[in-house]
Amino acid sequence: MTALNRRRFIQATAALPVAGAFATATTARASRVLGANDSVTLGFIGVGGMGTGLLNIFKGFPDVRVAAVADVYEPHALRAKEAAGGKPDVVGDFRKILDRKDIDAVVIATPDHWHAIPSILACQAGKDVYCEKPLAYTIGEGRRVADAAAKHKRVTQMGNLIHAGESYHRMAEIAQSGVLGDIRKVRVWMSARLPKDGIGKPADGPPPAGTDYNFWLGPAPERPFNVNRFTFNWRYFWDYGGGQLADFVCHLVDPVHWGMKASAPETIVAHGERVEQDNAETPDELEVVYHYPQGFDLVWSAQPHNGQGFFGRGNGIAFYGTKGTMHGHYNDYVVISEGDPITEPEPFLPRSKGHHREWIDAIKSRAECSCNFGYGHNLTAVAHLGNMALKTGKKLHWDAQAEKVTNAPEANNYLFRPEYRAPWKLPEV
Repeated sequence: MTALNRRRFIQATAALPVAGAFATATTARASRVLGANDSVTLGFIGVGGMGTGLLNIFKGFPDVRVAAVADVYEPHALRAKEAAGGKPDVVGDFRKILDRKDIDAVVIATPDHWHAIPSILACQAGKDVYCEKPLAYTIGEGRRVADAAAKHKRVTQMGNLIHAGESYHRMAEIAQSGVLGDIRKVRVWMSARLPKDGIGKPADGPPPAGTDYNFWLGPAPERPFNVNRFTFNWRYFWDYGGGQLADFVCHLVDPVHWGMKASAPETIVAHGERVEQDNAETPDELEVVYHYPQGFDLVWSAQPHNGQGFFGRGNGIAFYGTKGTMHGHYNDYVVISEGDPITEPEPFLPRSKGHHREWIDAIKSRAECSCNFGYGHNLTAVAHLGNMALKTGKKLHWDAQAEKVTNAPEANNYLFRPEYRAPWKLPEV
């Protein structure tokens, strides 16, 4: 790619209207009605590691066509184009994908701070949406994303692919069945022995060639470019994500909400800090205790200096009941009796054809996906509430119906980003 073409790529992303104007002018557009034998035409927004991985999955379906990819980092966009056989169009601005009438749905795998705006605009443009976890950067953003999906009757799936696995189905069934007795505590944990210098302290510098860094920042504050704030490590900076908690809560808390038939905690208390000596900001050592109205506590534990978790698992989930304990992870689980033998229930939850296949089929049938944006919003909010409790240093009382903290008004300042950097703003729904 020549320097001239690279400049044109970056200039093209800057020439389009700003998000606010686009959102005001856009109304829900009619989408194609697809039959069971029709192909689904996809556009991909964000094609870094996760986005390209998703593209490689979806392109393998015989009834899927990849029409376009969007990324503000040109090497990623060109790599994705090649992965899809060289056929998709490459754009720097995702709004060009939303404007295309031939594209039925979009797959969003951007950094967290770029989830809400394209998800909402896609719903308003009549596109079905698959968005990676966590659903949004804040609780307020997540609510708008979920509301936009409902208002425009979009088929949505949050990218929480373990949800479709057999282990999670079985853990949810066993917890729901009552064979573990009265479950009063659930624990999820992440343990690792990480280097003391973590991700390091690289100096600020120029962004790599082919990067529209201003667009990459989007609604986030203007900062000097630092390689640790780019690609994978952005999640450890408050401007763009919520750290390890936001990164993994949807995976680990999913079978808890599912198995306990819960959707939101009522109190939250947290303590944590950054132990690794690097330039990241989010805590790597963190304890959060959530109390749920169903009468159980959920404890999130993360430690970076010791790889020993619980039950010999570095990462995992455990349900503690009066008759037995169940611990597991993505691909397995174990039930331990407290006395009398435990008979596991027969399977009773509907099985998925696969997290990605489920979404494609639902686009055609207009069925609701198992990890739709409403469900995904509730999971994602667990992470944000933990971080809100950490930042305020208070035990928070959460009104899930109103989606606000009732005892510490300052915590509600974190429900939305304090300020969206011009010209970007969160679309109204």
